[in-house]
Amino acid sequence: MNKPIIFCDFDGTITNTDNIIAIMRKFAPLGWEEIKDQVLSQAIPIQEGVSKMFSLLPSAMREEITEYILNHAEIRNGFKEFVAFTKEQEIPLYIVSGGIDFFVEPLLEGLVPKEQIYCNKSDFSNERITILWPHTCDEECNNECGCCKPTLIRKLANQDQFKIVIGDSITDLEAAKLADKVIARDFLVEKCNQLDIEHSPFHSFFDVIDILKKEVVPSA
Repeated sequence: MNKPIIFCDFDGTITNTDNIIAIMRKFAPLGWEEIKDQVLSQAIPIQEGVSKMFSLLPSAMREEITEYILNHAEIRNGFKEFVAFTKEQEIPLYIVSGGIDFFVEPLLEGLVPKEQIYCNKSDFSNERITILWPHTCDEECNNECGCCKPTLIRKLANQDQFKIVIGDSITDLEAAKLADKVIARDFLVEKCNQLDIEHSPFHSFFDVIDILKKEVVPSA
């Protein structure tokens, strides 16, 4: 097997819940759920949906929102051990997230170096929160992904590397189509089943370590 490389989602994968949804439930006015449903059904692009949802929130709430997420988000069991395992096995690990810098980076501080984290950025200088998109789609993708995971895979992985994608949602589907190995939970499992994408389900990152030991680094 070629040398593995891992691309791991953040919201709902590393964390037990989706932080954008948690923020909207707590702080957004009516109307955000309709936008979320349009994203999940692929009626509107992810970039458009996330922009619309955050534009419902005043920038003045920055501290309150950040504090809420940092106090309520839970890192999934086994993630710390999983990161240690990838280091020990010298497997490159990248966090590719449709989440936003103001909560992704603080939650991963001390666990994953900043240069291995790719996520969307935020601008609180206007009346409403604006989301910035430093990792948009390349010429091979026209899905308006926001943080385009397939583009990042093409940018960061060599063709001969064994690409592992870990995720849970619609935002991970296009990346899963490019992977040599998909490790999935929740909505991504449903989509993989629908589209006949081979995958291994997981609940905790201890499961992920077991899958990697069995299938990717059997000598570990």
